[in-house]
Amino acid sequence: MTLDWDALALTAQLATITSVILLALATPLAWWLARSDRSWVGWIETVVALPLVLPPTVIGFYLLVLLAPESSVGAWWYATTGESLLFSFEGLVLASLIYSLPFAVQPLQTAFGSVNNNLLEAATTLGASFPDRFLRIVLPLSRRGYLTAAVLTFAHTVGEFGIVLMIGGNIPGETRVASIALYESVETLEYGSAHQMALALLGFSFLVLLFVYMSNRLWAPKSEGGL
Repeated sequence: MTLDWDALALTAQLATITSVILLALATPLAWWLARSDRSWVGWIETVVALPLVLPPTVIGFYLLVLLAPESSVGAWWYATTGESLLFSFEGLVLASLIYSLPFAVQPLQTAFGSVNNNLLEAATTLGASFPDRFLRIVLPLSRRGYLTAAVLTFAHTVGEFGIVLMIGGNIPGETRVASIALYESVETLEYGSAHQMALALLGFSFLVLLFVYMSNRLWAPKSEGGL
């Protein structure tokens, strides 16, 4: 009865890579969604939010079709690397990017939308370029959004099961993450190991939420004269 540290380490690696990539990809997308007045922005928001409501097996099925060696994407990857995207760590990363996308985009979109336009206009009149305005004004004012996006993306990736099982299977050291290890322990009636993994994930989830809520309270604007 031992805790599967390899599965936990692989889970942390997958969640870290996914979070870093998604924060980079979500920043321009969230900025555009928050600031654009195009009539079809709602369509893009709907597509981004689909993983929130779609069953993971639906996304997993279409990713199986997309990443299969017979598909254009799968064939290109196999020709480039000599390996299949299915049942690989790289395939898990790609699936995680798609499944966790709204958890990165939506907090950033909310944060960017709350930035006061007057501050940006004043900086523009003083000759500040867009990169300067973004780095010196938008980023500091959006730090709570970035914190929430990073933590929720990381935590959501840790908790993935359906897509991970369909795309990655259960290959030790390659695709066997914590949720899969827990499932296997229950399936083989190894309840001691299952309890350990479940408690580890429960404790992690609690600490993640506590960190987000405490940080948001710490960084929340102080009201003057409030009760």
